[in-house]
Amino acid sequence: MSSTTTGERAGQQHLAHVVFIAGAAAVGGFLFGYDSSNINGAVLGIQRHFEVGDGVTGLTVSSALIGSAVGAWFGGLLSDRIGRIRTMQLAAVLFLVSALGAMFPFSVWDLAIWRVIGGIAIGVASVIGPAYIAEVAPPAYRGRLASLQQLAIVLGIGVSALVNWVIKALAPAGADGSHDLNGNLGGIEPWQWMLGAAAVPAVIYFVLASIIPESPHFLLANGKIEKARKVLREVEGGTADVLDAKLADIRRSLRTEQRSKVRDLVGGRFGLLPIVWVGIALAVFQQFVGINVIFYYSDTLWHSVGQNTDSLLISMVSPVINIIGTFIAIAFIDRVGRKPLLLIGSVGMLVGLGVAAIAFGNAQTVNGDLTLPGAWGPVALVFANLFVISFAMSWGVILWVMLGEMFPLRIRGAALAVGTAANWVANWAVTVSFPSMAGWNLSVTYWIYAAFALLSIPFALKFVRETKGTAIEDVS
Repeated sequence: MSSTTTGERAGQQHLAHVVFIAGAAAVGGFLFGYDSSNINGAVLGIQRHFEVGDGVTGLTVSSALIGSAVGAWFGGLLSDRIGRIRTMQLAAVLFLVSALGAMFPFSVWDLAIWRVIGGIAIGVASVIGPAYIAEVAPPAYRGRLASLQQLAIVLGIGVSALVNWVIKALAPAGADGSHDLNGNLGGIEPWQWMLGAAAVPAVIYFVLASIIPESPHFLLANGKIEKARKVLREVEGGTADVLDAKLADIRRSLRTEQRSKVRDLVGGRFGLLPIVWVGIALAVFQQFVGINVIFYYSDTLWHSVGQNTDSLLISMVSPVINIIGTFIAIAFIDRVGRKPLLLIGSVGMLVGLGVAAIAFGNAQTVNGDLTLPGAWGPVALVFANLFVISFAMSWGVILWVMLGEMFPLRIRGAALAVGTAANWVANWAVTVSFPSMAGWNLSVTYWIYAAFALLSIPFALKFVRETKGTAIEDVS
């Protein structure tokens, strides 16, 4: 009885340790969410301060995504050269520099440059977090631990909305009695505080990245066998024979994995290996349903359709629902599996987007402002958030889990970089186009997003292969 209790206690200690490690690595995901969405509350202030229109606004908001694609492309290659931990530390420094630079811009164009730098950090974090967690997590818990990355992203989005709301509440009142994002708050304008606040989690990320162990895969690739053994003992436990077998599996996989390059992805009838196209399509579908419109432009969106009492406060509902949906995904991803959750989420997104599109189609222009009459405002809000929770419990989590585990190890590094970069390019395309498309026809814009939700159903049915419970060394 005592030996069983001791074994259970040891297992709990190993699990607690790996949860801490994975959670620390996922702080990069928190900054990913925070830094990409803190622009939401600042958009109106930036427009008025620099006197720019929808086109320039779209370019400024989306400029971070250009950097994200670059960071995602090179993040995996960089981590193979300098290690996972140093790559995380570099991302933290870039986050800090970007936050401070964006806080004190001279023009809208150098603001865009600071956001590109922050975007590079986001791209690096989006690659290194899932890859590192997949390498340290035991297979039985990998889905849930990899989900910490998405949980951290949505927490970052939620905290960003909360911080923005607090800063706006502290802003001085304008002529119409509302809080003025261009007023004086501590010597600068409130929207500048919104962008600069990202410096705090950037410092925390650097500290946490400095105290977690290096990936055993990277340590073995660089001949540090005893250090790799020590990390495996801490995160998985087991006898010496079990650890030796695990080290042998990793060493065998590294012989084909560590030198993967983009040219290794070439093959098949359409230029790339079929599994690479599946990863790219997963990444593109996740963005083309328009999820980041909710998080980058929700304050502007609800303000534009007449929800003027406190559009930023209304915008906080979606991040909270996003967090709830992510917890649902974490609870079921290793039980139900990846593919069923994708299909359930696609159906929910289709319904939410379709009804929201109908609601926006009933908008009326009153005194030059767009307004949703009667019950259409609450209907749009409810079904937009049905879309959010459907996304959060499925595509939001599963993309990052699957990109970390769906590719054979011989191409994993390069394929992960390509898939993640595709996600950021798709994100950029949606983000830069939304202000102009919404100004043209908000209802049709949402119908376009609904069409991609519909198309994602046959795609998931035909092309997505279940990876639940499969060790990453065994993916073929």
